[in-house]
Amino acid sequence: MLSPYKSPIECAWFWTHRSLCALVLLFLILPVLVIIPLSFNSGSFLVYPLQGFSLRWYETFFSSAEWMRALKNSLIVAPAATLLAMVFGTLAAIGLTRGEFRGKALVMSLLISPMVAPVVIVGVASYLFFAPLGLGNSYTGLILVHAVLGVPFVIITVSATLQGFNYNLVRAAASLGASPLLAFRKVTLPLIAPGVISGALFAFATSFDEVVVTLFLAGPEQATLPRQMFSGIRENLSPTIAAAATLLIGFSIVLLLTLEWLRGRSEKMRTSIPE
Repeated sequence: MLSPYKSPIECAWFWTHRSLCALVLLFLILPVLVIIPLSFNSGSFLVYPLQGFSLRWYETFFSSAEWMRALKNSLIVAPAATLLAMVFGTLAAIGLTRGEFRGKALVMSLLISPMVAPVVIVGVASYLFFAPLGLGNSYTGLILVHAVLGVPFVIITVSATLQGFNYNLVRAAASLGASPLLAFRKVTLPLIAPGVISGALFAFATSFDEVVVTLFLAGPEQATLPRQMFSGIRENLSPTIAAAATLLIGFSIVLLLTLEWLRGRSEKMRTSIPE
């Protein structure tokens, strides 16, 4: 690729800037990539050099009752929490975008506070709140708190989508006799769907990756995959953890590709609708 700059100084700065960016990205990604070859190591220790190629740790992962229970719990908690976060986050974003009232900024700050508050504080507060209600060591308490952690992501993405929304379309639907619910289902929701789905994916990733809150609220029967990995690192360091981490890395890549596709689709829809 040729540099778009003419002078030698501009050209040197162009390639220096690119090299620095590449080094920073490599520094951030390398610790994640290092774990992938270890998951295929035939040895029993997480060390380099590799002793050989083997899929034994993936076989151990899928044949272990503990790892499968943890994966099942994650696949129960994360979708349920995502569904709650998607519903309440979308409704909150629409209300905050269309409504004008006193204290609007304060309400917005409160709704997105779980995103900026230290997770350990959320975990302690959730335990102190849910334990007297009998919701400690239960799926219900865990799902509710994970949903609270995911709501801010849905609010932010849906609010950003609504910034370019043409409300004349809703007024046109109302003038044709559509009820508010029907206008939302037929007009508003299809147009803001990329933002809703993007927020839902962020909420799902947050719930699926959460370990601190799970340590406070989940019992042995509700242990999720990240908690099982955390326990394995503390008690029995096995390359099975590397196999689980590699699967999560692949899952995260799929999520990122999906988000990029949704971003492009949202941009295309926004430019195709006339003002």
